[in-house]
Amino acid sequence: MKHSGMRLKDKIVITDASCFITLDKIEGLNLLHSLYKQVITTPEIAAKFGKRLPAWVDVKSVLNRDLLYDYAETIDIGEASAMALATEISADLLIIDDAKARRFAKKLELNIIGTIGIILSAKLNGIIPAVKPYIIKIQQTNFRISDLLTSQILKEAGE
Repeated sequence: MKHSGMRLKDKIVITDASCFITLDKIEGLNLLHSLYKQVITTPEIAAKFGKRLPAWVDVKSVLNRDLLYDYAETIDIGEASAMALATEISADLLIIDDAKARRFAKKLELNIIGTIGIILSAKLNGIIPAVKPYIIKIQQTNFRISDLLTSQILKEAGE
């Protein structure tokens, strides 16, 4: 992590729609609030989520629209807005799941985690007792997790 001395709760995170959508489907949105002091998203992502976001989520627009549109030539507008905002405000962490978007974020040297990583983090920080029930719920949605990732996460969670 970029800010290794920083407590998890002090991190400023930006999340893409897939994290909101997936956690909402499994009734786990509160995990974000439990883990991080400030959760930020963009109007583009809020619209893609399609529901009212919890009051603890800050919605901020990207000021550098040129940067946003440059990124949107490569990736989805929601993901592009999250990355442009992460760059603009020097966010500590970007939550993003799409493989192509994750590769793009790595090229930009953004610190990324996925929705499954959030669930693991919640377990490792004592917020939830186990990862497996969440994984099982996610597998019942249209969110895809490889068997390899599932076994890695369960191993890291000590389950």
